[in-house]
Order: sequence, then structure tokens, then C-alpha cells
Amino acid sequence: MKRKHRRLLVVLACLAGLGTATGLTLAALRNTIVFFLSPAQVAAKPPGPGQVFRLGGLVVTGSVRHLTQNGHPVNDFTITDGKGSVPVVFAGVLPDLFREGQGIVALGSLRPDGRFVATEVLAKHDANYMPKDVVEALKKNGEWRPSQGEPPPAATWDFGVRTQGANARGAPATQGG
Repeated sequence: MKRKHRRLLVVLACLAGLGTATGLTLAALRNTIVFFLSPAQVAAKPPGPGQVFRLGGLVVTGSVRHLTQNGHPVNDFTITDGKGSVPVVFAGVLPDLFREGQGIVALGSLRPDGRFVATEVLAKHDANYMPKDVVEALKKNGEWRPSQGEPPPAATWDFGVRTQGANARGAPATQGG
């Protein structure tokens, strides 16, 4: 075998080894990668049941309900990005900084009924804080145009998102209206 052919075989063997190592690494990491999705993306193409991802958006005003099941706190609320909304259930104590109208990021998975089950809810200390991914989603959906200045306080945003048993502003539905 000529020297040229031996070099070619060594290079091909190295490339095959590198490809195999890359493939095995990606396969191992596939289960640990967590994606960020906005409510509109979840509505357009829901991830499979049990797939863990981050859901970010603004907590719809009037949608937060604090319940107790078997002596443990359970919280129901809705997250929106202006184009879509996702109902969320979180069993545990919410962060002290969690508020209606505030941008949050929740980690969890989607149930077959469309409800997001959060295992972790993150909120930031600054009243003007909005997670970077939420800002990008709002810009993409046209809800915020940075050229027109800072966004209004999140608590004043009215996306017209209706939650079950609530009117467009998130207030409980009343008889006759």
C-alpha cells in the first residue's frame, strides 16, 4: 500500500471516529437540553407530552388562583405573550417576587390536556425585569417596538386574552357581561 493511501485511510478513520463521538455526545445530551418556548409557539406546535421545556411570558392579570391540595399549595395561572396563552399549574410555593402582569419563566412539561405543569417558576427582583427570551418573543409578535421607547409596565398590558371564567381584562366574569 502506498504512503498516500495510508494517509487517506488514517484521515478517514479519524473522521469516522470524530463523527461517532459527536453523534454519541448529541444523543446523550438530547434528554438534557431544555428549550425555551413562548405561549404562541406552544399553541402553534405543542411539544410532546412529558418533554421538558421553559415557558416564558407575562402572567395574565386576574388569572392567579392559590389552592391547597392535601395540605400543599397549588397555584393555577395563565401565561401569555399576546399571541397565545397557556394555563399553568405549579405545586409549591411561588417566589416572593411572583406577581400578575410580571414576566416569568417556568420549567416543566405539557400535559395532554394542554395545561403546563411547572416544576420551577423563576421571577426576578426588578419591577421592570422581563426575561430576555420573553422580550424577544414580544418583539417578534409585534407587542413591543423598542424604537418607540421602553415597554409600559407589564401590569398595564392588556392582551385581550380570555381565561376560563374571566373577562378580557382578567377580571372574574359577572352575570350579564
